[in-house]
Amino acid sequence: MRAALGAVALVGLAVLVGVVYEQAGRYRAARDFPPPGQMVDVGGRRIQLDCRGTGSPTVVFESGQGPDGSLSWSAVQPKVAAHTRACAYSRAGLMWSDPSSAPSSARQVAQDLHDALARAGERGPFVMVGQSIGGPYVVSFTHYFGAEVAGLVLVDPSHPDQVARVAGYMTESRSLLSRVVMGLGWSGLVRLAAPRLLPQAPNQTAHDVQAVRAFAPTSFRTELAEGDATDRTLAEAGAFRDLGDRPLAVLTAMAPYTAGELRGMKITPGQGKEVQALWKQMHDDITHWSTRGTHRLLPNAGHDIQFDDPGAVVDAVLSVVERVRAAGAAASAAVPKNSP
Repeated sequence: MRAALGAVALVGLAVLVGVVYEQAGRYRAARDFPPPGQMVDVGGRRIQLDCRGTGSPTVVFESGQGPDGSLSWSAVQPKVAAHTRACAYSRAGLMWSDPSSAPSSARQVAQDLHDALARAGERGPFVMVGQSIGGPYVVSFTHYFGAEVAGLVLVDPSHPDQVARVAGYMTESRSLLSRVVMGLGWSGLVRLAAPRLLPQAPNQTAHDVQAVRAFAPTSFRTELAEGDATDRTLAEAGAFRDLGDRPLAVLTAMAPYTAGELRGMKITPGQGKEVQALWKQMHDDITHWSTRGTHRLLPNAGHDIQFDDPGAVVDAVLSVVERVRAAGAAASAAVPKNSP
């Protein structure tokens, strides 16, 4: 009995130490890594929004599924902001942004972003840029607020039919272990493991990766909720596949899957090539959602193109910006000078 009580006491002490360690870590995160840009009130909670540069159209960056939030675009945004207004933000519950009590959905993400932009005084026309699941998010934003969207750039975007298309090769699911780890943000374990869970990406600064790790215990909880809502998000975005004549650029990562990625997907190298062929086909389909779509394959970039080949993303964004500007100039020139 004494041994059992001793074990319980040790466990209780370990939990207490972990909780104290986590709370101290959250204090240091807020102190050492203040939010870039501003915190915008969207009705009782705040969204972090970082807008830089001047000019029109305004480029709006939407991150993929992960804990990085606005920092997902740190290698791209400054170069775009040298040419036009550029805004990156963190979805509710990621990095500095307050969590939302509403279930994760494409419509909720679009509404939050629209509210944050409007309350910060940012006005369209917008060029929406989305990576991975951020692709369906910005397509949904276009669905709900289309009058403000002049063009899109989709960076290795998720496709509404991707789950069904790759079902013969793998099942998209999160392991029980990863779900348990992500759910233990309060215990200090995630913070302790963050350096291993979140390695530094190419073209990512040490400061940024440290900031992402500092907020990982709370960001991971949101990432898990967004992952659980993936099917609903894809279905919602897939109901809208007509982008009209808006300029659209689609970028596809075609670097061969690494050994670690193949193990994670539980497929062979040969199957990996087949999955990539399907991925290209799906992106070909997305390109035709607009009558002015272009598609570029990047043979040396992995899924996070914004880190692996940020120059390609910058070029795609600026090409859409120039096409939007040219269309605007042509429309202005077509209006008679003496018209009432």
